[in-house]
Amino acid sequence: MDLAFTNEEHAFREEVRQFLRDRVPPEMHRKLIESRNLSRDEMVAWARILNKKGWAVPHWPKEHGGAGWTPVQHYIFGEELQMYPVRDLPDFGTSLVGPVIYTFGNEAQKKYFLPRIANAEDWWCQGFSEPGAGSDLASLQTRAVRDGDHYVVNGQKIWTTLAQYADWIFCLVRTNPGVKKQLGISFLLIDMKSPGITVRPIQLIDGGYEVNEIFFDDVRVPAENLVGEEDKGWDYAKFLLGNERFSIASVGTSKERILRVKELAAKCRVGEERLIDRATFREKVAAVEIQLKALEVTQLRVVTNASKEQKGRQDPASAILKLKGSEIQQATADLLLEVVGPYTLPYVSEEDLESGNEPPIGPDWAAAIAPAYFNARKVSIYGGSDEIQKNIIAKAILGL
Repeated sequence: MDLAFTNEEHAFREEVRQFLRDRVPPEMHRKLIESRNLSRDEMVAWARILNKKGWAVPHWPKEHGGAGWTPVQHYIFGEELQMYPVRDLPDFGTSLVGPVIYTFGNEAQKKYFLPRIANAEDWWCQGFSEPGAGSDLASLQTRAVRDGDHYVVNGQKIWTTLAQYADWIFCLVRTNPGVKKQLGISFLLIDMKSPGITVRPIQLIDGGYEVNEIFFDDVRVPAENLVGEEDKGWDYAKFLLGNERFSIASVGTSKERILRVKELAAKCRVGEERLIDRATFREKVAAVEIQLKALEVTQLRVVTNASKEQKGRQDPASAILKLKGSEIQQATADLLLEVVGPYTLPYVSEEDLESGNEPPIGPDWAAAIAPAYFNARKVSIYGGSDEIQKNIIAKAILGL
């Protein structure tokens, strides 16, 4: 197996880097370096810059706007976005529901939704988890009952990321309670402006409101918004989750954060000594870098094997990427928190930072680090908890 990049792949990486240098809005770049949140308008503006370049949905089939890249090009693109750092489009539309629509949806759904997803005209959120159905997703209870040309939906979803911005939600709903729980689920597209939908924010440990709970009270959804066949939603959900592959380890994000750690540690002093010069701190950074290099090689192996995989089926080695990637992201957050030290601050909104008349306690870069540290606690849970990833590794890789 050859893990070296070709001359063409190196040229592609430089093309991506030059595009980012030329087109990423400076203010957005500054916010992301400082671990601050972007506004919806900023994310939409960047999405449209990508779409104009033809890079909004490069992983889609070419007939729907994809770029026709190789798996290695997809890997390079994702890594460079993470390292710059900058974000691609919100992946609920581009990486999750979009592929479900172009694979299982009807022609009317493809024609209407896909161009709007690529150009960020519709913001999507994911309606899977419920208070009693998280890791055991098949136990979901949100009901959808057919009533003529509509489904009537009642129930609750929770931990719905960025639902406060969403125009649409793709939902797993129970349409047949009388069969095995995986067999009675359907996949519905629901307009968030529909009467009967209530979005309630949940404050997280970092002080922010990234996730929400959503209540459906007699929400009428046109039957034409059913994707594929009724009661086949579990199959579509498995396909959706199987599309997470190359970026799940967030290698580029961790690389960028280690660079940030070194940069800031060079500015911080402990007595007369810079933090970056302390042997104990350098040992911690080196240990994380070694783990990250091993993770990067594992990810490249997954990318190399991608062409051999069955379409829509996830390489079980991706469980290793998720498990170790989560641990390393949390380790880099730990290092940043050690750098910020006594200047650790509670969450402060962008509005409060701009309108307050009290001077900051510490340097400007310190304010967002503690919230970023707390936010990183979630990465070992979402997308499949550490325990689930270990089960996958034990069964699919070790054969236990």
